[in-house]
Amino acid sequence: MNERKIIFVARVLSALFNPFYLPVVGLILLFMFSYMQQMPTIYKLQVVTVVYLCTALLPTLLIRLYRHYQGWTLWELGTRERRAIPYIIAIVCYILCFYLMDRLRIPHFMTSIVVAALGIQVICAVINMVWKISTHSAAIGGVAGALIVFSLGFRFNPVWWLCLVIIVGGLVGTSRMILRQHTLPQVVSGFLLGALISFMTILRF
Repeated sequence: MNERKIIFVARVLSALFNPFYLPVVGLILLFMFSYMQQMPTIYKLQVVTVVYLCTALLPTLLIRLYRHYQGWTLWELGTRERRAIPYIIAIVCYILCFYLMDRLRIPHFMTSIVVAALGIQVICAVINMVWKISTHSAAIGGVAGALIVFSLGFRFNPVWWLCLVIIVGGLVGTSRMILRQHTLPQVVSGFLLGALISFMTILRF
């Protein structure tokens, strides 16, 4: 595989495993492994749609508009100094999602996923002020942390799912390094931080 193809694959992986998809993935896992799988399909689709619109589609569109307004490329937006506004946009969108879920009286166990994702965004934003950290890896780590909590609460074996998440995390982290967006310490620390925040938030919520 030549260099051009490797870079293309890295870009595809970075796009597919965008950190904004963390809450949606967490909800899908919850619907798969908990008693909530017995809820009506229409209700589950409605919840996933609300979360997707607020935590994935809306921040992606707003950040893209901001990037085009500034005339920056994706690589230029990825520099530590220029990531503050995208973080703020994402945090506001996540707060909006939590507010809507609360108003719609969606069970707290579902909203805890959004709170965990919000916590990851906030902590990464603070760290980014002094050191660049991988939010892609933090999001994958958040999925790992959520899986562990769900396995404790709903008593299922998470080993194979965790293996899959770790493999995906490795692929995504490698892609971020290939694209020269992050270094190995930034990727590893992002994954561990995301897993810890997700685990602690969902466990205590």
